[in-house]
Amino acid sequence: MKLEARILLLLGLFFGLMVAVYWPWSHETGGSIMIFAGMLLGFLPGSYYWWWSRRMAPRPEDRDDGSLEEGAGVIGSFPGSSIFPFTLGMGAFCSVLAMVFGIWMLIPGVGLIFWALTGATAESRRSGEH
Repeated sequence: MKLEARILLLLGLFFGLMVAVYWPWSHETGGSIMIFAGMLLGFLPGSYYWWWSRRMAPRPEDRDDGSLEEGAGVIGSFPGSSIFPFTLGMGAFCSVLAMVFGIWMLIPGVGLIFWALTGATAESRRSGEH
């Protein structure tokens, strides 16, 4: 995790330097806030990863003598293909479109969301069998 932490901390440092240069020269708040948010998106997870990397034993990826077999881990089963994630996304999309086109778009949106949730629940109970 040290490599990931270093990458994120360097990204945060880069965006921090950029906001320190950009804001005084441009006097533009929108871009400065977005660059500042990019800095936080680097520093917050980077510092969290750095904090954990100092408390954990090194992973096989972090060690020089680590082998490929050590990092493989347990290979479990993968879920079968399903239409319900797409249906849930389309329901959420229709629900968001209700803010643009009118409240009537909530009817198909909520219907699709309900169908996706009940279908995914039923599918998970029967283990994805058709």
